[in-house]
Amino acid sequence: MGTACQLDRFGNQLANTTTFADVIIYGVVNASPDSLADDSIATTPEAAVDRARSLLADGADAIDLGGQGSTDKATVVGWEDEWARVEHLLPALADLGVDISIDSWRPEVVQRSLDAGASVINAADGMQSDEMWKVAAEYDVPIVVPFLSGPNPREMDHVRTDPVEVMLDFFEARLADADRFGLRHRCIVDPGTGFAPSNWAWDDRFVYQKRVYSNLDALRRFGLPIYIALPWKETAQHDELLEIVVRQRPEYGRAHYPEKIRRFEAAARLELDGGATNTTTQA
Repeated sequence: MGTACQLDRFGNQLANTTTFADVIIYGVVNASPDSLADDSIATTPEAAVDRARSLLADGADAIDLGGQGSTDKATVVGWEDEWARVEHLLPALADLGVDISIDSWRPEVVQRSLDAGASVINAADGMQSDEMWKVAAEYDVPIVVPFLSGPNPREMDHVRTDPVEVMLDFFEARLADADRFGLRHRCIVDPGTGFAPSNWAWDDRFVYQKRVYSNLDALRRFGLPIYIALPWKETAQHDELLEIVVRQRPEYGRAHYPEKIRRFEAAARLELDGGATNTTTQA
């Protein structure tokens, strides 16, 4: 006899599982002054540490630091200016004793950041250059590899076909690059939903993200962990997307508000436990 699938409150199918693991959250600290999330901005070591401590107290496990904004609002600066923004923040954050990822598409910034205390590469270029792979090969650290439809987050094209299929092709190519450098085992795949082409209407982006998040299992074919830039804005649609993601159980996430992620996880776990209890009772 077939088993009826569970649905969340939006009518989306829940993952078929009997266990639920918490996502490892990287709380966001932005050293760029033009981030969309004003309360994530910290431009001094003292402010960065205060922000990081707050994130960790709210449920984050690690910190993601970036010095170059990726949205239309942000001004693109040279790598020297980007490095100057994070240079003095990194040692202070590293003293907290948790992993620090550097979020950058410039190999010059990534290399200097790893020397200064960063322990994870969050490669905002999607690891599309040999220069970035060469830097990664020098350090024994994890590498977050996001999907990009362009060379960097500020030069992206719209995906006109099935985004899941496009991502699979992208990751096949990137992991072939990783194999050339012997680094596949250190890669973490990210569907890149934290990035967007310029002037993308939210209604269209919502449909795109829902399609991607509902099909994250497609990325499991690579046998690597999954990382998500978790939805953070306070709207019903963003909450719907967050519920979908949480139930897909990615191993890693990047979050502006970790406490909200933990609340959504608790609700999903409660719902899953309730469904399992009902199934056992009916059996």
